[in-house]
Parts: sequence; C-alpha cells; structure tokens
Amino acid sequence: MKLILVRHGQTDSNVGKLLDTGHPGAPLNVLGSEQAATLVETLAGETIDAVFSSDLLRAQQTAQPLAEALGVEAVALPAFREIYAGEHDMATDWQPYFDVFQQWFTDTSAKLPGGESWDDFLSRWDCGIEQVEATGVDCAVVVSHGAAISSWVPYASQNMETGSGMQWRLPNTSVIVMTGSSAEGWRTERWGEVVLDER
Repeated sequence: MKLILVRHGQTDSNVGKLLDTGHPGAPLNVLGSEQAATLVETLAGETIDAVFSSDLLRAQQTAQPLAEALGVEAVALPAFREIYAGEHDMATDWQPYFDVFQQWFTDTSAKLPGGESWDDFLSRWDCGIEQVEATGVDCAVVVSHGAAISSWVPYASQNMETGSGMQWRLPNTSVIVMTGSSAEGWRTERWGEVVLDER
C-alpha cells in the first residue's frame, strides 16, 4: 500500500517553541488552518482512500479539510500521538527530550519522567499502522507529529538508517510518501521535496 505521512499544521506552541506533546494539545493557528486547506491541493494528485490522524487537536484539524474534500471520515487514533515528554511537556528547553532519543540507540527503555520510552512509542505506533492496513485500502494519509514521524519512518524504512530522520527538516504539513507493508517492509519514496534513492 501507499502510506502518506503528514506533519500537522502550525500552532502557537510551534511559534513559541513549546514542547507540546500532551492531549489535547494546541489548536491550529491562522497560518496552520491555511496550511491544512492547502494540503488538499498538495495531495490532489494522489488517489487517497482513507484519512487518519492522531487524536491531538492540531492533527485532527489538519486532517479535516482533506477528508471533507475526499468525502471520507477522518479517523482519529491515539496511536499516532506525538512522543510524550511527560514532566517536560510544554517546556521551552528541548534538550532533555532530544537526549532521550539519543539514548534509545543503546537503551530502548530510556524515557523522561512520566514520558514514553522507544518501546512504548513503537508499540503504539505499530498498532496504529496495523489498524490502517487492516482497512485494506490502497492509499492512506496519516496526519501526525514531527518527532513521531521522524523517529518511526527511518526505523521502518528499508532504504533509510534508523535515527536519520532527526537530521531531516519536517516543516508543518510536510509530506512523506512510503510504500510497502508491515509484513514485507516499507520503503520511503519521498521526504518533503527530497526523492530518496533506491538503496
């Protein structure tokens, strides 16, 4: 199947550089709403069968215009939430959050106080992908979050290195295109404007 992953539109938390990872999270701001509307045009060339999002408010609001344009219901799943920062949620210092991502290379149980480990995140995200695949559609959009997408895509992709996603920019409403399946493996075809090679 084709899996199109989209980062949500802009929020005031993004502008204020707040580590907004909890539920329900900030809504889209004016620019974010415009980005969500533009996403319909961005994906106009794709034959999309289904639209999913995390159940955080900004992701649902980003998915809604696309779903309405396609005449489908946007399905919100908690599985696609951002990686939770626990006690550091809404902090302005992101370094402890990024430090945990580095620790995951050697200790997948590492996490911030009250936050999620790699094992926690991967378990729920994979469950969400399996729910998408279980619908039997050929092409689905999933609207999620920056750290979650940047962490999972390289891990799942046969043509990317685990952890490499943190080196790639993922602006609001950026699009990543993958093909494959959980059973046979995934390949990343495009990350934003970058077309990946066939490694």
